[in-house]
Parts: sequence; C-alpha cells; structure tokens
Amino acid sequence: MKILVTGGAGFIGSNFVRHILAERDYQIVNVDKLTYAGNLENLRDIEDHKNYKFVQGDIADKPFMKALFEAEKFEAVINFAAETHVDRSIENSDPFINANIIGTHVLLELAREFKLQKYHQVSTDEVYGDLGDTGHLPFETRPFFTEQTPLNPNCPYAAAKTSGDVLVNSWYETYDLHTIITRCSNNYGPYQFPEKLIPFFLFKSMNNELLPLYGDGLNIRDWLYVLDHCEAILLAFEKSNAGQVWNIGGHNEKTNLEIVEQIKSHVPASTSEIEFVPDRKAHDRRYAMDASKLERELGWKPKHTFEEALPKTIEWYLANREWVENCRAKV
Repeated sequence: MKILVTGGAGFIGSNFVRHILAERDYQIVNVDKLTYAGNLENLRDIEDHKNYKFVQGDIADKPFMKALFEAEKFEAVINFAAETHVDRSIENSDPFINANIIGTHVLLELAREFKLQKYHQVSTDEVYGDLGDTGHLPFETRPFFTEQTPLNPNCPYAAAKTSGDVLVNSWYETYDLHTIITRCSNNYGPYQFPEKLIPFFLFKSMNNELLPLYGDGLNIRDWLYVLDHCEAILLAFEKSNAGQVWNIGGHNEKTNLEIVEQIKSHVPASTSEIEFVPDRKAHDRRYAMDASKLERELGWKPKHTFEEALPKTIEWYLANREWVENCRAKV
C-alpha cells in the first residue's frame, strides 16, 4: 500500500513515519510544508529508507496536491498536517484556518476524486471543549470525553481542528468515503518542538530562567507518550470500520503545576522559580479522555506510564541539545 502522510516532519508525524516504516512494508510519501515546527532533522535516520520519500509542499495548495496524487497513485491518506499551538492561534488565526480547514478540504476532495481506500484524520481532545473544574472529584464520578461528547471548541486552534473533523465526517456521510478520526490527549516525547510545555519548561529550568505558568497552574491535561499514540493510530488505520471516531488517552492526568515541578526535580542544579502569570484567553480547565472504546474494540492500551516515559523524554532532550537549539533559533 502507498500512503500519503501529511505533516510527517512534525513532532507526532515524524514519530509515526519512523514507527510505520519499522513495523510495516508500506510505501510512505511524506508531504510537509516545513513551517517553523517542521524539521527534516526529525527524520534524518530514515531519509534513505527504500520505502520512504519526502516532498515539500502545502496541503492547502490544491493544484500542487492534485499533481502529486496523479503522480504517486496513493491508496490512503493519514493527515497529521496542522497548526497546533494555542497561543499562536490566539495571536493570528489565519494559518490555522488555512492548514486545518482548507488543507483538510483539499485532501478530502482529492481522496474522493482519486477513489482512495482510506482517509485518516489525526485530531485532538481540544475539539470537545472544557470539562471544567472537575479534577478534584472522585475518579468514579469525574466526567471524561467520549466519542459521543458534543464538539464545543473554545479557541481558534480547537475551532479549526473541529471544523476539519466535521468536514471529514460529512465526506463519509455524503460521499461514502472511508474515513477514520482519531483524537488524542496531550502528547510528549522526542522531537517535540521546544515551544510546547514539557521541553519549554525543561530548557527554562536548565538555563535557570523564571518558569512562567499560566493562571494558578491547576489546569489538567491527560498526557500520552507519543509512541503509544503512534501504535494506536496504526491500529485504528488498519482495523477501523469506516466513519469511526476513536479517543486515544494516556491515563495520566496531571496539573500543569505538577508537570513543572516534576521537570524541576530532574534538573536538581536549577535555580529556576515558578512565576504565575496572567491566564491566557479561553484556557480550558480540564481535558481527560475515555479511551475505553479503543481498548475494548481494538485491544489497544498505552504501554508507557508517565513516571517511566517522562525521564526517558528528558534524557532524549539532554542528549540532543543541538537539535533543540536549532529549533529555538527558528522562532
């Protein structure tokens, strides 16, 4: 099978490309625009793999993408390409509309025109909105996002991803396209751009800088190790029936304050102190995924605990300082 993977030079996409090439004999064509967060260094170790090809391009450029579809004869698409940083979406939503909505529309139309076997949209828990201040409740009474939770995004990034998801579902309902949507919780692991929470605070701590934490630091996220996410995506891609949505969660609910304190504990020489700063706009209080459908129907479970994988992640960043500094130089 020849698969178009979009956004495969980003954090999750590059981990997935490496994973699928290791696990399967599929041919992979990776299309990435190479914005600030796209980095070919993420894939340097597999760039000469016999089943891998990279093409630089914008998924929202329909003539370019149509020519690529005609030339490559894809059988499936897995769409990772997206703008994903909430703060950036608040400052300027234009790139988010272009990548997450227009780009998705282009891919769906080409998948329909060229009669692809499958279209897989990689999405996020942020499309569901906010579970509110519910993290203190006993576990058995806490609400969780299920696949039936109404979509209720609160920031431009989440709204753009939600719009893409709605388009995907409508192409299934209207055109009978074999679509799959997976929605994940917060990812962490190697190759994540340093503006994201864990690498951001890690390098602030290492440089003895203040650690600016939004609000009271008690916003809760469910953390998923990126390799567990990649395994779930591949499983859903291969096994899911058409039109299905799958939640993917890590069973690791942590407050942002807990995350920062754990990072600090791994940098014992740091003199950094937490500085609480004004909260950002539309800052959802709690996300938490119910991934029981995926676990029950497809047999997936995360293999990594946060306590095991966070030190592994930190070790990777410490061993790859040049990669980090090259990324930070882009912004």
